Order: sequence, then structure tokens, then C-alpha cells
Amino acid sequence: MENAIDSLNCFNSANIKSVADKMSILKIHWARFLILICAVSISAYVGNQFLSMHIPDPIYPNECKRAQLSDYFSDLAGTAGDTDIYLFEGDQEGATALILGGTHANEPASHITAVCLVENIDVEIGRLIILPRANNSGFTHNDPQEGNPQRFKIETPNGERWFRYGSRYTNSIDQWPDPDVYEHYPSGQRLSGGETRNLNRSYPGRPDGSMTEKIGYAIMQLLKQERVDIAFDMHEASLEYPVINAVVVHELAFDIGAEAVMYLQMEDIHFNLEPSPESFRGLSHREWGDGLGIPALLMESANPLQGRYHGKVSPDIVVTGKDKYNLQAAKSGLIEVDYPEDGIPLNLRVARHMAGLATILDAWNSNNPENTISVNNLPLYDEINDRGIGAFLK
Repeated sequence: MENAIDSLNCFNSANIKSVADKMSILKIHWARFLILICAVSISAYVGNQFLSMHIPDPIYPNECKRAQLSDYFSDLAGTAGDTDIYLFEGDQEGATALILGGTHANEPASHITAVCLVENIDVEIGRLIILPRANNSGFTHNDPQEGNPQRFKIETPNGERWFRYGSRYTNSIDQWPDPDVYEHYPSGQRLSGGETRNLNRSYPGRPDGSMTEKIGYAIMQLLKQERVDIAFDMHEASLEYPVINAVVVHELAFDIGAEAVMYLQMEDIHFNLEPSPESFRGLSHREWGDGLGIPALLMESANPLQGRYHGKVSPDIVVTGKDKYNLQAAKSGLIEVDYPEDGIPLNLRVARHMAGLATILDAWNSNNPENTISVNNLPLYDEINDRGIGAFLK
């Protein structure tokens, strides 16, 4: 009898232990399953965010003709290097101007200025050709290890409008690997390997080159085929960069640039006039002027989120341009421009580009009365600063 009871006790103990083991194993499996579900959910969310970077932000143009960069170089068709072109034609013949925004997608004032032009202007005399995303591939990713947001928002009368905050460089998915040393074609100039993906080091480009060189080549073909008379490349620069709040001019555009800067100074809009360096190859203004004989200019505004002194970047700071670390750097004499307590907002930077563009076109017209460009509804400097750039976005 005692043996039977002992056997029963042993059975119950073994059975309980077995159930406990099974429960423990079941909990482990459930935990693993939940971790897997979380991992899949996070991967799906991040993957969706990643893929969404390849969908261009919508632009709502005034009446104009539409084209693609691949219309001028077919190898770009179906690639991230292809991009939208907006052609505004007046009723009267005149000169043709090209405006590039978004050469560097982490310089938002250049992109937003181009979008604002596309959504507002009418051309009365001549033609204006605008590329808001000159290096479209740069808008599909961020600069690694910079902590930049993927997007930022601008308030408009009809609600929020979101825009991409991209990279200075062509996406490495589209062009890889970087060489140890980038050798510019055709000059042989040697730069660090990452500059191989910098559109503003790629001109005149080549049809059998890298993605970035193909984009540069296509823009050169656009300039040539459309017989462009004057060309602009809009940029922003870090606060510690010497060439900032500046108009950089090829020697063919020197007189026009000098006249425009003089008039801007009279309006208390301060720009420096900088000559295009003859020995630095691959730059838009240098190669457009040398290769095609086009008066070429590049405009720089002051971007508080470039350089090394700013703090953590957020979508709000992209728009407000207000950062306490930049302010401290200014007080310590480490940056090249005045940095007020209220920062350097996007409104002001876009307004500077608009004022520079309008004044340079006026200078062109005064020097070329037989071949002018007349643009209506171009937002004015004071209007943008008073009402905000959102007032001019559809």
C-alpha cells in the first residue's frame, strides 16, 4: 500500500513538473512570436518610410509645358536620376533662362524657391525653364549619421504641406561604390571619393559615366538644345563657409551679377559678389560658362542646418532656422554671417533667392534690351517675409 501511494505521489510530481515545463516552453514560444510580430511590424513601418522617400512630393504648377530630363538624355528614363521640368513660355519671344533648385536636396531654400516659382509665375516675354529637383536621386535618402528628418512641413492657408529633406549626394543605391578618389571628367581634377555623387562636381558629365555624371550631361544637353541665354543654380551653405549669402558668377555674367548685387545692397538685401574659380572644375557656373558660353550664376543663402555647429535637427528647426548652438557659435565669432536670436528662417532664405533672381533678370534686361525676359507674379522679398512662404504654396 505504501509503495502504491509513493508511486502515485511520484506520478503526480512528474505530471505537474511536465505541465510546468510545457507552460514554460509555451511562454517562451509566445514571447518569441510576439518579438517576431514586433520585428515584422517595425520592419514594415521602416520599409514603408524608406519606399515613400522614392515618391516625389506633389507640385501644383501654373499653366506651363511639362517635360522630363530624360527627354534630353534617354538613358535616364525609368531611373531615379530622371526629374520633372517645367517650361513657362511668354506670348512674345525673348530670352530663355534656366533655374535649378534641388541640386543638393539638403538645402531646402533652393528647392522651395523653385517650387514657389512653378506654382505662381506667368511669363509674358521669353521663357523660364525650372527644375525643382535637379538631382532627384538626392531626395530619396538622407545624409548618413546626420540625424536629419526625412520631411519638414510648411503651414499654408489650406493646411500643412510636407516636403522632403534629402541629401547632398546621389543615393548610393543608384550609384555604388564610391572610389577612394574621384577623378573629374575631363579635367582629371582629383577630389575625395564621395564627391563622385555630388551633382555640382559632375559637369559637364558624360553619357557613359556614373548616374551623377549622366544627370550633369543631361542638364548640359538641356541647356544646349533649348538655347538657354542665362542660367541659375540655387544653393545654401553652412554658416562657417566663407562663400555665403553670395552670388557666384562666371566671368560671362560678371557685369550682370555686379549690377544686380549693387541694386540688392541699395534695397538693404546684402549679397557678396564672388567670381567663379577658374581652376575648380565640375561646378555648374564654371562648366556652363566655359563649355556652352552661357552667363551662369549660383546663389547661396545661409542654411543653419549645414556645418558642424548646430544641435539636434527637427522638422521645425528646418523651417524656423533657430538653433541655440548656432547662436553660441555666432557669439564666439565662429560663423561667417550674423545670426539673430530668432535664427535664419526658411522664409528669409527663400525671399533672398527670389529677390536675387528678380534683380538679376532685371540686370539682364537692362544689358540685353533686344532679348528680354518678363516674369509676372514672382513673389516679392517683403511679401514672403511678411506673409510666410506658405502663402505662396498651393
